[in-house]
Amino acid sequence: MAGAGPGSALGGLLDYKTAKFALTRNRRVGLLHRLLQLGVLGYLLGWVLLVRKGYQDTDRAPRAAVVTKLKGAAVAGTARRLWDAADYARPPQGEDVIFLVTNFVATAQQAQGTCPESAAVLDAVCSEDADCPMGNPVARGNGIKTGKCVMFNTTHSTCEIYGWCPVENSTLPRKPLLAEAENFTLFIKNTVHFTKFNFSKCNTLQTNDPTYFKTCLYDSFFSPSCPVFRVRDMVEAAGETFGDLALLGGSIGVRIEWDCDLDRPAARCQPQYSFSLQDRNYNFRTASYYWDSQRQLHRNLLKLYGIRFDISVHGQAGKFSIIPAAVSFGTGIAFFGAATVLCDLVLLYLDAKAEFYWKEKFEEGLLFLEKRLHQQKLLVTEQSRAAELLQELELAGKKLAHDRHKKFKVFCVFHVPDGRGP
Repeated sequence: MAGAGPGSALGGLLDYKTAKFALTRNRRVGLLHRLLQLGVLGYLLGWVLLVRKGYQDTDRAPRAAVVTKLKGAAVAGTARRLWDAADYARPPQGEDVIFLVTNFVATAQQAQGTCPESAAVLDAVCSEDADCPMGNPVARGNGIKTGKCVMFNTTHSTCEIYGWCPVENSTLPRKPLLAEAENFTLFIKNTVHFTKFNFSKCNTLQTNDPTYFKTCLYDSFFSPSCPVFRVRDMVEAAGETFGDLALLGGSIGVRIEWDCDLDRPAARCQPQYSFSLQDRNYNFRTASYYWDSQRQLHRNLLKLYGIRFDISVHGQAGKFSIIPAAVSFGTGIAFFGAATVLCDLVLLYLDAKAEFYWKEKFEEGLLFLEKRLHQQKLLVTEQSRAAELLQELELAGKKLAHDRHKKFKVFCVFHVPDGRGP
């Protein structure tokens, strides 16, 4: 037995298996097979070809360029100062990130010197000079401590600082000062280039009318090629109200999505826009500097609140190619084969007659040949028996014919006259 092990293992390694098809009239398995085939066909036609366009080669990394412009004017503050695009737009040159000022806190005519720190700064509250060590910066404050504790107002004492004085104003308006900014317009020009197909497309309408972009507003149905958006519409599309967001500021994401089927006319390649709120409470500080008549440096400090628009461009383009088409169809054919394998497993392992199906489907070559030889021998034997039976019937027929002929002769001898008289 020990010596037969390697030989039998080597023999099993060199065995060859071939497919054998057996027709089984099992309605349940047959129904399962057809349902699986219909499912595979629906997946191939519906999902792979229609939805995913599996017959196309795709480019999912377009090169994009974005140019933005804000337009509008508003009057704010008790001084009735006029704000235009040069004042409320940051940066002024227009990029894929642009900031619109909707509210501000101004601190005018600051100069470098000494003054009391704000009582709103916790690190500056003091009761004596020892609480204000000289040279230490005020944590989250506006300057450097001078070592003195001075009166800020009638109720609070704070450390004296060296910095820009007076300290920054922290009184926030109850309503946004630039409430008219909701009617400002944002022009977004976007160009994409799909390098794999050498295809470029711009989101603006190609027109010779110089007044078109000065009068149109974006509408997904009536004006899809006019990328001029009203600020209030963008905020509402993000699920917010302009008044709430303009007071303390926030960030809105503008997503431009391109999905171009290059097997169709290029005019049908149009972007889709979506807006989402990314953050609340957005602000930063900026200052303008000047020299007075005594040659002392001054500045006007502004703490600006507003809406930041972050513009991102995404997209893909697809075009027919024989390689992805062949791969998709090959995958579908493989799934059809998998449906057959699954039905075989059900038939061979889960059906009540699994043992019978197993014996009929899987046979070793020698046993199969012996079975066929036995069947042929049985057939030959049956044919020999039939020939013998036929021969016996033929002999019996000949004997019967001979006996009839003999009886006929005897009858003629006794009953036929010979011609002579009495």
